[in-house]
Amino acid sequence: MRQLIFLTAYLVTGFSFFVTPTPVFSQSSAYFRNQRNDMVTRYIEGEGIKNPRVLSSMRQVPRHEFVSSNLKHLAYQDLALPIGYKQTISPPYVVAYMTETIDPQPDDKVLEIGTGSGFQAAVLSALVKDVYTIEIVEGLGKKAAVRLKKLDYDNVHTRIGDGYLGWPEEAPFDKIIVTCSPEKVPQPLIDQLKEGGMLLIPLGERYQQVFHLFQKEKGELKHKRLIPTLFVPMTGRSEEKREVKPDPLKPEIVNGSFEIDANNDQKVDNWHYQRRVSRMTSQAPQGAAYLQFENETPERLSQILQGMAIDGSHVNSLEISLQLSYLNTVQGKQSYQKPGLIIHFYDSIRRNIGQAYLGPWLGSRGWHQEKKTIPIPPQTREAVIQLGLNGGTGILNVDALKIEKVN
Repeated sequence: MRQLIFLTAYLVTGFSFFVTPTPVFSQSSAYFRNQRNDMVTRYIEGEGIKNPRVLSSMRQVPRHEFVSSNLKHLAYQDLALPIGYKQTISPPYVVAYMTETIDPQPDDKVLEIGTGSGFQAAVLSALVKDVYTIEIVEGLGKKAAVRLKKLDYDNVHTRIGDGYLGWPEEAPFDKIIVTCSPEKVPQPLIDQLKEGGMLLIPLGERYQQVFHLFQKEKGELKHKRLIPTLFVPMTGRSEEKREVKPDPLKPEIVNGSFEIDANNDQKVDNWHYQRRVSRMTSQAPQGAAYLQFENETPERLSQILQGMAIDGSHVNSLEISLQLSYLNTVQGKQSYQKPGLIIHFYDSIRRNIGQAYLGPWLGSRGWHQEKKTIPIPPQTREAVIQLGLNGGTGILNVDALKIEKVN
């Protein structure tokens, strides 16, 4: 699975890249089992996943076997972690969400586009009859195939190739799950979906994607728009066909006013991985809406994320401004768990090369504007904005977020 939440290790607390590694030699099977159960309780069941079969599979699959040895201590945090080749293993919640959404049945034949580490295929393995998974990155696909075979996932079948084309020899499929983002649904995948089958795919522009669930009825696709998300692009033929591409010389925030909720789901559009945040529509300091983050449990997520392209060799600095107020905000159990805005910078191979911060916003204060100019590391090619309580507690209100290039 290849989600673009490539933030290495920050999603749980906001700054968890400062976590001290646990030595690998101390991590017994009992340790990992306890970690896995806690992961499901806190980050999956605790965030709304209800399917008992999905929860059971998430408790069984050893996620630590799908990450590198130096990251095993983070395997059961709700984090995306790097797996090489500019790819990541997706956060456990996202894997569980996607799995539950396609409603896997014991007799299903499932096609996965984007094998990645093999973790998503392993989770599906216990839930369906067969999983066919395709990876375009040869080195990554070969490693995943060896790993899946070693762990006895015998009903998972792997292939190196362009997922845009699907796996026509094994079609039709009851379910198709796509873990990378094209701009539009590839026609071969539509053709290979069984009548009555479901296709889950993140669609959209490079940094503006939404999960879409399609079901084939009488040869046509019935469509349902789900939550915003952020994945790596579907490379190969799909990327060649992409019509709208981001401009890294003009970095910008989309819907920083939080006015847009096109599907009226009470969640702000264009922002992903939303946790414990509400779109408020009364007494906004600007316009008709603002965001309210609220959390009573230290270390629990309350945040939103948005990615952008930015070329640090040409964009030297950004000016960030926003309106905010806060009430009884307190840091979490760790000193780095504080309300604020964080910008994470990444280079051309998606290594984290630094962060910039606004905050911390602690205590209580009425509506006011804050503004800051931040330098951009020259190697930067992508950035992700993280806004919220970040493991802290209290209430944080935010409006009119703007990011502008400084000439």
